[in-house]
Amino acid sequence: MNDRAVSLLDQYEIEVIRTWKGRGAILCDSDKGLLILKEYCGPAGKVKFQDFLLRHIVECGEVQAESILRTKEDEMIVYDQDKTAYIVKTYFEGRECNHKDMEECRQAVTTLAKFHNSSDLSAYEELLNQPVFRIEKEYDKHNRELKKVKKFLREKSQKTDFEIYLMKHYDYFMNNALQITDELRYYAYEDDSYAFPSVCHGDYQYHNILQTGKGSALINFEKCVRDYPVRDLYLFLRKLLEKNNWSQTLGDMLLESYNKEKSLTDRDYKQLYYRLAYPEKFWKIVNFYYNTGKAWIPGRNMEKIEKLFAQEREKQLFLESIFK
Repeated sequence: MNDRAVSLLDQYEIEVIRTWKGRGAILCDSDKGLLILKEYCGPAGKVKFQDFLLRHIVECGEVQAESILRTKEDEMIVYDQDKTAYIVKTYFEGRECNHKDMEECRQAVTTLAKFHNSSDLSAYEELLNQPVFRIEKEYDKHNRELKKVKKFLREKSQKTDFEIYLMKHYDYFMNNALQITDELRYYAYEDDSYAFPSVCHGDYQYHNILQTGKGSALINFEKCVRDYPVRDLYLFLRKLLEKNNWSQTLGDMLLESYNKEKSLTDRDYKQLYYRLAYPEKFWKIVNFYYNTGKAWIPGRNMEKIEKLFAQEREKQLFLESIFK
């Protein structure tokens, strides 16, 4: 981040004590507490809804969450001389959730359920202006990309070891993706599915969960979106389960912790099943391969695809056990 961005803090009613660089941001100790100055890449209108959501969560008092500061001119976005947008938010003394500590992961899921209890905005008109995210449309897009890459690979005359290995297993995962998308569209929605009264964090993973002296605190709501709450639960579960070879014991523990605070409905379980069943990791690997230079394919790609194939049986056993 450009050090000149620090001068943007002059536009706020704060007394800066000191600043230092963080991960893609500038942290600031001030008379208003710990703050963070970050580049903002989203739509200008989205930050207003984000602010509304965060204020609502704080008022509910169930979860610690960041808040957005306003300037002396009552603006939430400031711009540097290059017209780059920034926002200033409150921050927390703490560290990221340790994904290797199962107790912290359990607490993170409990915090997520409390957040979802606080993020029902069905009584507020502000919700109606927010677009609804439809996961099957996202999967349709992924499936078109998978078909495109398959055609590219099939027509490529000289293939690397990675490409040969990928093609050997391609049909299994692509057919799985197509089937899951069709079933999701047919089984996982109900007549009132367009209501979507809740707002998801949108990027609920351990980087955005800070462990503080007062418990878990949630940050980085820039991707908040109207969707089924299981969107957040799915992302957190998938990341952990991939790191733990799709442990059924771990999955049971996390779902039990969530259910203690917010009961999952039958529809929630259907949504969660299809989102976990969709071969998202396969699409990510294929998408990364296709959109980067193909003359040299990093060895890490081969490691990822081999690990994905090795875990597939455990994943299917997990799905059968948890969602039978």
